[in-house]
Amino acid sequence: MEFKRFKKSLQEHVASMLDQQSTLYVTDVDKDKLWETYLDSFPPGTNEIFRERREHDCSCCRQFVRAFGNVVTIADNQVMTIWDFQSGLAEYQSVIDALSEMVRSAPIQDVFVTKEKAFGTDRNYEQRDDGTVHTWEHFRVDLPQRFTTRSSKSEASLAGEFRDVRNVFKRSLEEISRNAIDTVLDLIAQNSLYKGEEWQGVLTQFLALHTEYSNLASDQEREFYCWAKSVKVGGAMGKIKNHSIGVLLTDITDGMDLNEAVKRYEKIVAPTNYKRPKAIFTKRMIEQAQQTIVDLGLMDSLGRRFATVEDVTVNNILFANKDTLKRMSGNGGVFAELSQEVAVNPKQFDRAEEVHIEHFIEHVLPRTTSIEALFENQHVSSLVSVIAPAIKDSPTMFKWDNGFSWAYNGNITDSMKERVKAAGGNVEGVLRASLQWNEDGDNPNDFDLHCIEPGKNRIYYMNKRQIHHSSGSLDVDIIHPPKDQVAIENIAHTSLSRMPEGEYDFQVHTYSNRGGTSGFRAEVEFDSQIYSFDYRKSTRQGQFVKVATVTLSKKMGFSIKPHIDSSMSSKTVWGVQTNQFHPVSVMMFSPNYWDLQTGIGHRHYLFILRGCINDTTPNGFFNEFLREDLLKHKRVFEALGSKMRVEPSDAQLSGLGFSATKRNALICKVEGHASRLVKITF
Repeated sequence: MEFKRFKKSLQEHVASMLDQQSTLYVTDVDKDKLWETYLDSFPPGTNEIFRERREHDCSCCRQFVRAFGNVVTIADNQVMTIWDFQSGLAEYQSVIDALSEMVRSAPIQDVFVTKEKAFGTDRNYEQRDDGTVHTWEHFRVDLPQRFTTRSSKSEASLAGEFRDVRNVFKRSLEEISRNAIDTVLDLIAQNSLYKGEEWQGVLTQFLALHTEYSNLASDQEREFYCWAKSVKVGGAMGKIKNHSIGVLLTDITDGMDLNEAVKRYEKIVAPTNYKRPKAIFTKRMIEQAQQTIVDLGLMDSLGRRFATVEDVTVNNILFANKDTLKRMSGNGGVFAELSQEVAVNPKQFDRAEEVHIEHFIEHVLPRTTSIEALFENQHVSSLVSVIAPAIKDSPTMFKWDNGFSWAYNGNITDSMKERVKAAGGNVEGVLRASLQWNEDGDNPNDFDLHCIEPGKNRIYYMNKRQIHHSSGSLDVDIIHPPKDQVAIENIAHTSLSRMPEGEYDFQVHTYSNRGGTSGFRAEVEFDSQIYSFDYRKSTRQGQFVKVATVTLSKKMGFSIKPHIDSSMSSKTVWGVQTNQFHPVSVMMFSPNYWDLQTGIGHRHYLFILRGCINDTTPNGFFNEFLREDLLKHKRVFEALGSKMRVEPSDAQLSGLGFSATKRNALICKVEGHASRLVKITF
């Protein structure tokens, strides 16, 4: 009779425990040890040997304890076991308490999944020798229908699915930062994220869950929270880290630049022709950056302008031409203008005396009275301007102790070479030929770049990405240029020793004329010299246009014979003509090396050219220049740099700039006690 009362108390407790619950869980206990604990926890004298086994050693009860004894519920981040009740029976309470402690002390292992409607055998009967029938009572629990599954999948498979969701959900809560969630929600609110509105509801809910999880006091509570919530939120929310939006959240959490993180997200979900509607920064970021700028007293430092000679102190000038004042007055005369119309071929100066820039500064400059620099076509991307704060003596925003910066020619990222590089083409070879068209979106033709090598081997679209014996390869091939995309093709030779001597003919074939009439542009590069070609005529289908022939001689190196107009003829950029010598009015280090500063970024050598006028509106500053305490707002400062553009001005320090870390060369005429022609290397 005592066990019957004990069983009834258990059944009542389980019924109450399951009320208002929809999910059960199991803890990771050894089921054999759980049964042994049940048998060993009876008070002395209450579980003695009966016949061959102890009185409570029953196969029916053992089956129940093993199958259902480790089942628990989770409510308010607390676990309740089926043994958490008071029986009022001294004989059984110690057993109940021992089982409760054992089940509670083990971690949650899985969601309890079953297809059974009940566990245990309620009772069975034994007919004794004297003809009487004895009723044996056993553990039994009937489950409400909501706890049983009718799925065709196995119980283990279903439990594994719940476990996977819980594991990813826990990692999502721990590995995604609150700042990342806020940032993405801000981007969605300002319509700056492709299909972001589809995630707004999920992310808002996830933010609430993330906050709840962060506020929990113990690891155990967090464990219970993850199990309970992962079942309720389901796979879309529970596995948020594995979705495209989770990739974005993780990248932002890991500190990836926001623009790059959003690009990576959009590469997954957006079509190739998707156009970003807004810049990648949020209102909250702007407010935080603005407060930092105010706190640091840097509001006056945001305005920028072109620097002038008067801004630079004498101790920061390596060289100043006596004609600087005359240049400022605009004097020069008609004969000076006429002399600028004669182009110079840089190849004729191949035998110029070669000196490294540091040797030039230490040994040549002290005896120099004037310098003229040869501005070659390949130097267009090296055009540079020195930028000053609009308000003089305002605090510096930069890593160095002055408010000056510099900006290179903004068109460099649109150059053909940069486009080839961005498309995965090789631009570092010993010989490169590139083709570009559809710059205005009006030329859908299919042009093909061909290279006919010595021995008549042809590199073209039929063997693209094949590396030939000469080391040559067509590595970029565009067939159908989208309307809003500049089309490019590229052939590169990477090993001089593998290239046979002879002629390399570069041609453009109109494989398919789809109505385009604007022609194409091409480049050939070798020995750090870029030869540019323009063919602005319409072509007929099947037509071949010879661009140039490059001849390789083991003794003489490369030489080129153009077949169409080449940019070796002079062109005007920033008010100065290419392939001309121009007076250097001032030579100086970049501002990060003024006033004997060292080690603050790379050193640049600036040759300010007379008459060089930057007619663009360069960025006022760049993130790589900023002080450490401003970098946490780098996304906003990136936008500010483009907003605080420098207005055009005739009074400016502009010319050619060369980094100490990038190989380059500049041919100069140097006057002093004697005249010299030098090739300065960097």
